[in-house]
Amino acid sequence: MGVHTVSLKISMEGETQVANLTQSIADALADSHLKAGIVTVFVKHTTASVMIIEDEPGIRADTKTFWDRLVPPDTQWQHNRLNFGEDNGHSHLRGQLQGPSITVPFAAGALLLGTWQQIVVVDFDTRARNRELIVQVLGE
Repeated sequence: MGVHTVSLKISMEGETQVANLTQSIADALADSHLKAGIVTVFVKHTTASVMIIEDEPGIRADTKTFWDRLVPPDTQWQHNRLNFGEDNGHSHLRGQLQGPSITVPFAAGALLLGTWQQIVVVDFDTRARNRELIVQVLGE
């Protein structure tokens, strides 16, 4: 059993920006030289999430609309009220709902994603930030 860990750093703009990570994850898998197992992708931030989507412009727009409707920005979130100057209470709540990680199986050295599935990170914060993600490949 082998483990290969890679740190990915990405600049994000916030406001529910979506960035596609699929090729970077496939590259980390290839660098591992492992043939079968699982890949975990984990974002080290509470205002961002990793998910699998069909990455096309309509879904990107719908994703922003979905989150704006489900957990809208609101100055009355307690996080904003109790932490002077904070405006990202909704960003934390969105991150809690979506979660920080995904796991994808692989075989024959390739991710076992469906035809339209892409791995993305979504930045829910209210301003630009640098994000770090950990890609961990576990297999043989």
